[in-house]
Amino acid sequence: MKIGVIGAGMVGVSLCNYLMTLGSVRELVMIDQNADKARGEMLDFGHTNALTFSKNTRLSGGDDYSRLAGADVVVITAGAQIKDGQSRLDLADINSRICVDIARKIEPHAPDAILIVVTNPCDIAAYAVIANTGYLPRQVISSGCMIDTARLMKIVGERLDIDPKNTFGYVLGEHGAHNFMPWSLVSVAGQHIDHYCAHNGIAPISPEQLLHDVTQAGLEIFHLKHNTSHGIAASVFRIIQAIDINENSVLPVGVMPQGEYGLHDVVLSLPAVINRKGVDKILVHPFTDEENQKLQSIATTLRDILNTLHKDTGLSS
Repeated sequence: MKIGVIGAGMVGVSLCNYLMTLGSVRELVMIDQNADKARGEMLDFGHTNALTFSKNTRLSGGDDYSRLAGADVVVITAGAQIKDGQSRLDLADINSRICVDIARKIEPHAPDAILIVVTNPCDIAAYAVIANTGYLPRQVISSGCMIDTARLMKIVGERLDIDPKNTFGYVLGEHGAHNFMPWSLVSVAGQHIDHYCAHNGIAPISPEQLLHDVTQAGLEIFHLKHNTSHGIAASVFRIIQAIDINENSVLPVGVMPQGEYGLHDVVLSLPAVINRKGVDKILVHPFTDEENQKLQSIATTLRDILNTLHKDTGLSS
């Protein structure tokens, strides 16, 4: 598999660190407008090829998009960074334009690639890429609520003293302020979380407080270190693994519905089957009426943002 990473910042470099351990990456390319930074990172990673635990991946870096020729997956991490006091949506105009420009540079060299958009606001930016390039909806994935879901599992695991991998649930909607957690799907070892708590002498967990804590987790990290990188890099790595081995994994990633839940013309996180095609299908869950209303409300909000984006930037919506 040939993988491209656009952006030599914290997330891009952290992702490359994961990818160097994936045995099937035959070639890894880093592109950045600072060509020296991209080349330097790849030269540095190259020294790990001499170590027994590392694979002999072909590495290159620079600012020339032709290096991406034949790439199977390209991850877009480049863009303006969020600052204290800003929301992800404050970056919508500038970063959507940046991502569309990057995707248009990728397309002549890797038209069949799966694009993973990490740049915030990732759901808005992913939609802009689909609407303004030749890439099909199945080829463009927003990293979406993968990291939010991981935080949910970690927090539940800590409170119940259970391995987070034995907890289950999703954060869906927008990776940002407009999300929801279908409480009907949150479980532990196949048991609904309410049942598990009741039969193990554990105080009930408030779904509202849990979602609040999930949202605050990312903000706390940002306030402490002024970025979030490790969790999101691991989330993107998980998506790439599903693509690489044609895994048919169900992941809560940002996708463009084709009528599922009655939705069109928006990108938001839903449980989707991910394999070598990219987005193979979107699963339709029997959400409660309240959960479905929340999903519809989020979609309407995102659609309004996209309409404003079209007016401000001229990008297709």
